[in-house]
Amino acid sequence: MAKAALSVLLLLLSFTSETLLMVNGQKTWCVARPSSDQATLLSNLNYACAHVDCQILRKGCPCSSPDNLMNRASIAMNMYFQSKGKNQWNCDFRGSALIVVTDPSYGDCIYA
Repeated sequence: MAKAALSVLLLLLSFTSETLLMVNGQKTWCVARPSSDQATLLSNLNYACAHVDCQILRKGCPCSSPDNLMNRASIAMNMYFQSKGKNQWNCDFRGSALIVVTDPSYGDCIYA
């Protein structure tokens, strides 16, 4: 029931022009939609990294592993989203992204 209410709240928030800083007091992150194809993920990665510093994705850095496009795109998209003020339109990427309330950080790779 709580998940359904949260989904409805996220949907309603997506139609507002307000800044999405928190959902019910929770921090938010932007990640790639799991159904996104490889070309879209690559486009999102390139776009985000043209606007934010993606050094954290370089080999040997905390977020370089696992080295797959879904992971790399999600990290870059989230950095873009965070740096642009967490507006819902900064986590759209032509419908290929999701705003989540579960911290996607793992190991030493911390999503800001």
